[in-house]
Amino acid sequence: MKRTILLAAILGATSLGALAQQPAVPPTMPPSAPQAAPAAQVPNPDVHYQLGPDSLPRDGVPQGEVRGPYTLPSQAYPGTQHTYWVYVPAQYDPSVQASLMILNDGQAFKNMEGDVRAPNVLDNLIYRREIPVMLAVFINPGRTPEQPEPTPQEWGDRTTNRPTEYNTLDDKYARVIVDELMPVLNKDYNISKDPDRRGIGGASSGAIAAFTVAWQRPNDFRKVLSIVGSFTNLRGGHAYADLVRNSEKKPIRIYLQDGRNDNRGIGRNGQYDETRDWFLQNVRLMKALTEKGYDVNYTWGIGRHGQKQGGAIFPDMMRWLWRDHAVSTDVNDAVERSFNKPPEKKGPGL
Repeated sequence: MKRTILLAAILGATSLGALAQQPAVPPTMPPSAPQAAPAAQVPNPDVHYQLGPDSLPRDGVPQGEVRGPYTLPSQAYPGTQHTYWVYVPAQYDPSVQASLMILNDGQAFKNMEGDVRAPNVLDNLIYRREIPVMLAVFINPGRTPEQPEPTPQEWGDRTTNRPTEYNTLDDKYARVIVDELMPVLNKDYNISKDPDRRGIGGASSGAIAAFTVAWQRPNDFRKVLSIVGSFTNLRGGHAYADLVRNSEKKPIRIYLQDGRNDNRGIGRNGQYDETRDWFLQNVRLMKALTEKGYDVNYTWGIGRHGQKQGGAIFPDMMRWLWRDHAVSTDVNDAVERSFNKPPEKKGPGL
């Protein structure tokens, strides 16, 4: 099945818009926080993270279809709308409930020249039965009709509702996902009602937004994927570590990734603010989750603020998050031992 990708803004192989980094480094993420220039130029650690075979097209692997773009009007944020696309795997059978993964900043995760290339990963892992058959939704930040659509190069921090939606610790963005998006999806697709079969993820501010959705609505989403999550004081996100410690444990599973050279909280004035230290706050959250007994995994690398390492390990993050999907141990189950192929199409009257 040919994959249909209708985003007009797949404009090249460069990564995303960009959190302020050292001046000589090309932008890779939306600008969210000032970062002091280094005393001396050092080699870019991100060059050590590269996509592996699970993130690339493979011969013989059936390709899913990316349908869209679709427009979702928002009542949670009146006057705004969200653009989204739906990945439908080749193995999807409308008579069988599918799992679901939602990815914020969808324009970047679905970018087939980008740092994640999620449709390829889903194709490969579903085919080998390493994750369940799942639909995926790539959803962009909200914007007014007059505002430009985010692109893989400009994620919309200065031009859309992204900062408000993603970084605020209220329930409004959870309402967008659970109360506005899910009813539309349920009309067209057979999605499992089991919250353990629903995941949500993102990068940077999109990652904290994913955590907030699960935190606010654990009876709807329980798996969280976080790449360089902005658990920092953009709009109070550094509070999550203490919230986790002081709140009743919730049934959330989360995989955190960050790099030691992420934005480290040193402003243009040279003053250090630990609440704006991305790596520190990710480690703080990991420790709080671990102490509270959450199902948490994490990977700390050497990278900067971007999707380079997160994209490289995205297949492993997905395997871990979805490791408990149904499996047969029957030695005579030939289907379980075979590749997960698309269902046979039945003609009229068959």
